[in-house]
Amino acid sequence: MNKSLEDYLKNIYAIQYSAGKVTNTLLAEKLGISGAAVSEMISKLSKSGYIKNTPYKGFVLMKKGEEIAIKQIRKHRLWEVFLLEHLKYPWENVHFEAEILEHSSSDELISRLDKFLGFPKFDPHGHPIPDKNGMVSNEKIVPLSELNANDEAVIREVSDESSEVLVYLTKTGLKLNDKIKITEKINFDNSIRIKISKKEIFLSDKLSKNIFVKKI
Repeated sequence: MNKSLEDYLKNIYAIQYSAGKVTNTLLAEKLGISGAAVSEMISKLSKSGYIKNTPYKGFVLMKKGEEIAIKQIRKHRLWEVFLLEHLKYPWENVHFEAEILEHSSSDELISRLDKFLGFPKFDPHGHPIPDKNGMVSNEKIVPLSELNANDEAVIREVSDESSEVLVYLTKTGLKLNDKIKITEKINFDNSIRIKISKKEIFLSDKLSKNIFVKKI
């Protein structure tokens, strides 16, 4: 299993987890590559039994493909915790470094890293870390953009795919597990105003789509 195949399987899992249906178009957008390159790799993964591909209906991971994807996610998220907590990387930089480290880490190293870190359940961005058996905690969360005025929620996850989002959230002071209330939702552009303690913060639609909350 080379790095490219591991990345494909991991990203298929991520799309499957968030969108349910995985298509060549969605995967090409997430990986930032051409549709032709994705189609070629999907054909290889399908023939090798990593995914089940139904023409025009998308594809899903088969058991052996899912096992590899979850293992890579576990490695990635544990490294993110280590980088932030012990090397003091800012949370907007750990994703890039973890992308490199995950591909060169043995199962034994990851097992020891997990124990060293105290078996963390979540990475710095709130994403659940699979345990050694591949079990993942799944809490019902939704994008902040889906909430309406007067709704209350707790921030559980933020997207780690854009460092700009994370840098901006740091500037606003928003953190994981903060309790917020939607004080205004503007229909014109779907932007929102939220209140945390006595402070109000304005968030664009794009930003609120990258913040995931548990409604309370």
